[in-house]
Amino acid sequence: MISLVRRATALCTLGAALTACGTTGAGQTPRPAPSAPAPSPSASRTPTLAPGPAGLTPVFEHGPRTDGTKDGRKDGKTVALTFDADMTADQGPRAAAGERFDNPRLIATLRRLKVPATVFMTGRWAEEYPDEARSIGRDPQFEIANHSYSHYAYTDDCYGLPTVAKADMRSDLERAYTAFEKAGVPNPMPYFRFPGGCYDDTALKELSATGVTAVQWDVVSGDAFATDADAVTRQVLDGVRPGSVVVMHCTRSAAPVTEEVVRAVVPELRRQGYRFVKVSQLIGAANGHA
Repeated sequence: MISLVRRATALCTLGAALTACGTTGAGQTPRPAPSAPAPSPSASRTPTLAPGPAGLTPVFEHGPRTDGTKDGRKDGKTVALTFDADMTADQGPRAAAGERFDNPRLIATLRRLKVPATVFMTGRWAEEYPDEARSIGRDPQFEIANHSYSHYAYTDDCYGLPTVAKADMRSDLERAYTAFEKAGVPNPMPYFRFPGGCYDDTALKELSATGVTAVQWDVVSGDAFATDADAVTRQVLDGVRPGSVVVMHCTRSAAPVTEEVVRAVVPELRRQGYRFVKVSQLIGAANGHA
């Protein structure tokens, strides 16, 4: 029996009440993921993992656990902050009623602190906030990766999320890339984060033809619905190790303390000798340590 893989823990208290990310300020024909046949030159240079056993979509959780020393030179330990831009396919009425699924202050803080980051964005969010999606995507400090179109689960029983049918999994992923393209996002990454962090071998098999690398995490920030910034800060600092991938959120409604957490976490991790990188850099480093 295929075992369900769960890495979401506190993150998945989000359930169906999902959040998103932004900067200041439906149905379409799917296209293949960026790493599918005929990629652009930049996409072909993007680090990805080799397929897993039986050709399944590979899964990445963290980079090498090194101290940053190379050829006698100390470059600093690395850590990747990632932010999920969650918005489900059916949350349009809530957005129309005034609920904000973005967090301009967070993105501005990351820019001010010069922290590279990877944003895992749903296609539905890119449709709701095309200007923000384009701004993030065109900023070299950030990279945009795929978090599905709908933010529906790719397994059964995933924290109350609606479920994508097996036959629709690939088209849901590809539809997100279509939304990015329409919003003007250049060169989104061939990385995919499962909604809720829930996946099994069936989902990995269904997505294998897209060429994406599935990206999970090893540090759950606990920022979802949190109101105690100090507690979230402690959880991140206690969990980070060299090569860690930290999962956070950027939304005004469901993760209200994240920007405050970033302002506390970044200087402390830098004091400890950490250097912030994007997920692509961690994957590239992992390939180098294969």
